[in-house]
Amino acid sequence: MQRKASAVWQGGLKDGKGTISTDSGVLKQTQYSFSTRFENGVGTNPEELLAAAHAGCFTMALSAQLGNAGMTATKLETTATISLDKLPDGFAITKSHLDLVARVPGADKAKFDAAVKAAETGCPVSKLFKAEISVSARLEP
Repeated sequence: MQRKASAVWQGGLKDGKGTISTDSGVLKQTQYSFSTRFENGVGTNPEELLAAAHAGCFTMALSAQLGNAGMTATKLETTATISLDKLPDGFAITKSHLDLVARVPGADKAKFDAAVKAAETGCPVSKLFKAEISVSARLEP
């Protein structure tokens, strides 16, 4: 299976603008620029897209892990926070932190925690990152 996305950039780093598109059409010439990446401008940026990918991948992986443990969630809500830091040799994504709020009726806490850990290390996006990955999980009644 392969998925595709494309980027087009015009101009210099700080005054230029780009667009990102996906084959599915969900993103179609979506604007990104220096300001959307480093100054909270309107549009998207690579780190935001990675955060979305990590949150989505982890949450699906957790659903599978819970199913393997005989549990079904009524709701899994994950927020991923990607850290882009300036290092001596340039910028690098150094962390991805996942905040999870889960509703799993009748969940066994130990099995839930094991499922979270398995999803954290097993989701394909987690495997892609060289960065530190952490999870804070809260199981709601």
